[in-house]
Amino acid sequence: MKTFEYNNKIYNVGNKGFLLDPNDWDENFAIGMAPKVKIRDGLKDAHWKVIYFIRNTFEKINVCPLIYVACKKNDLGLGELKRLFPTGYLRGACKLAGVTYHDGYFQQFWLEEHIVHHTRMYERKTYHTDVQGFLIDASEWDENFALHKAYEMKMPQYLTERHWKIIYYLRKKWEETTMVPTVYQTCEDNNIDLDILQSLFPDGYHRGAVKIAGLQYR
Repeated sequence: MKTFEYNNKIYNVGNKGFLLDPNDWDENFAIGMAPKVKIRDGLKDAHWKVIYFIRNTFEKINVCPLIYVACKKNDLGLGELKRLFPTGYLRGACKLAGVTYHDGYFQQFWLEEHIVHHTRMYERKTYHTDVQGFLIDASEWDENFALHKAYEMKMPQYLTERHWKIIYYLRKKWEETTMVPTVYQTCEDNNIDLDILQSLFPDGYHRGAVKIAGLQYR
């Protein structure tokens, strides 16, 4: 466990700087963390509007809101969100709000996500996932995992050519950099907007596309 200190107050954070207990959050944390997520000139009203939307949503339903919802509820396009939070929605806005997409996830979805074994039609194969259904070792991924994960998530279109384009893009970026690209980069590199991404992966960028690609933020 690591700590982050600002204005003589100490916060417990994980290896990536995310607040370990969302209940420890206050504005002091967000202000102090802002420069670490490349917000150099301080938090403005537009930043706080998004931060408090995330906080209020989490406090009401115990879930970090999807990027689609955050943008629509705050009348933001992807470009404006990127300008406000250049390191990404999760790594920027959610980090400053003291929550991540993991927070509250287990309580809401544990009934659907407790199965960690996936089978081929003619061959049984075991994948090691965490309690939220994310693949623990990205090198275990194969198309079979993606197909069964999409089925498990009850995706309305299953996996089309457009889905596979995003999935293979994420895998390629991870193999090149061992990093999951931000949602901004994914949309820009694939020439799509948030509405298209939402239609393809209604569970979210992280909980949908990234999960099916066998990846997760660490």
